[in-house]
Amino acid sequence: MSIEWTLLIAAGLLILSIIATRASNRFGVPGLILFLTIGILAGSQGPGGIAFADYQLAQTVGVIALIYILFSGGLDTDWKAIRPVLGQGLVLANLGVLLSAAIVGLFAMWLLGFGLLEALLIGAIVSSTDAAAVFAVMRERGVNLQHNLEPLIELESGSNDPIAVFLTLGLTGLLLNPNGSLLDLVPSFLLQMSLGALGGYGLGRLAVVIINRIRLQQEGLYVVLTLGLILLIYALVSLIGGNGFLAVYLAGIVIGNYNLVHKRSILRFHDGIAWLMQIAMFLTLGLLVFPSQLIPVAGSGLLLALFLAFVARPLSVFASLIWFRRGPAEILMVSWAGLRGAVPIVMATFPLIAGVPHAGMIFNLVFFIVLVSVLLQGMTISHVARWLKLNADRPRPPETQTYVPDVSLRSRMLDIVVPADSSVVNKSLIQLDLPRGLLVVQIQRGEELLIPNGGTVLLPDDHLLVLATPEMLPRVQELHARGELVLK
Repeated sequence: MSIEWTLLIAAGLLILSIIATRASNRFGVPGLILFLTIGILAGSQGPGGIAFADYQLAQTVGVIALIYILFSGGLDTDWKAIRPVLGQGLVLANLGVLLSAAIVGLFAMWLLGFGLLEALLIGAIVSSTDAAAVFAVMRERGVNLQHNLEPLIELESGSNDPIAVFLTLGLTGLLLNPNGSLLDLVPSFLLQMSLGALGGYGLGRLAVVIINRIRLQQEGLYVVLTLGLILLIYALVSLIGGNGFLAVYLAGIVIGNYNLVHKRSILRFHDGIAWLMQIAMFLTLGLLVFPSQLIPVAGSGLLLALFLAFVARPLSVFASLIWFRRGPAEILMVSWAGLRGAVPIVMATFPLIAGVPHAGMIFNLVFFIVLVSVLLQGMTISHVARWLKLNADRPRPPETQTYVPDVSLRSRMLDIVVPADSSVVNKSLIQLDLPRGLLVVQIQRGEELLIPNGGTVLLPDDHLLVLATPEMLPRVQELHARGELVLK
């Protein structure tokens, strides 16, 4: 196939997926299901007839997509919101995953007649909730929970993928090396999580320093810089033996909770990248699936999916949160919000590529479980929240540090630095007598972010975010030429 046809097909699938989000909002079907459906219809057994069976490529796409999705999830996480539920989230993300994997594994061993390790592998693959699915579905369905449940669910979904990936890779290794033991995974787990946490926090702080001090001339280069920094964090932490997924999620939390140069642009850019990664991941996995292979596992897959949703997940959540005095309604809500998404399907490619026995059947079972989970839980999550009387029934608060008022429809945002020798230093904004077409929206002073008023005094090296009408641009350019202000 020529590059032109490849690009045409890719563009068509991407645009069709974006258009499908309108149907998602109108009919209440989660967008993730629509992305998967479009991929399946475009595949070799659908009308599209695209032959695609490259599991290695699908895994690569999935890993890269997950890196950026987790980072974006961390970037949008308010530390003040998750701090009260940090302990609960960590217990749920670790103990909850272990218990869920064990319970599902034992049920799969009974249902399918698999050996213990093979059954536990299925449990491990579907044990974690999917950050992409949870973030997307809760926003689509307008779920706004009370009692700090929302930050708890988002924290869990963002931080439990690392342990699920670790368990999947560890059990895959044990199946290929029968001389190993489950106990051998414990020290490796502790090392990976420790290095991942330390690396994510440390490199996240370093990334903040780099972004704020590099002094790039074009605003667009800052978002490109963050793209490279994310991959760098994942790669470095993984190469030293840490968990790269945990590292990028924590780095996202660190970076998102510091004041950054051009933070508004960075947040918006990564929100778009996260959507692109979700669409690319689900389309790729949809292309990878052969619907005819799902039919033989439909019965077993449905039983596993229902057991996971109604037994394994609630039990694991109950055992994790009962110590924190959570009521039955809250535990049920957290249980029902445990959506499975593309991540389990990506993880199911690891044993498939490694050549584990029954890996093909495991992949198809996992795909079926994900379909049932997103359809069943994704379409009913808002109804369950209202039934349990936990939905706040109020609009989401506006995102902080992203709203900028318009002076006119043609206004432009300017990033201006006050030089140390400028005549405006030590003058208040009211003393500058700025014309009507110029508006200083915010001032970044070191690590401090200021919302200015007329009495705010300008200091050397202040970063001003200024909104200017086209008529005022020559005035700003004049000040720049005289050295009074420096345009970034």
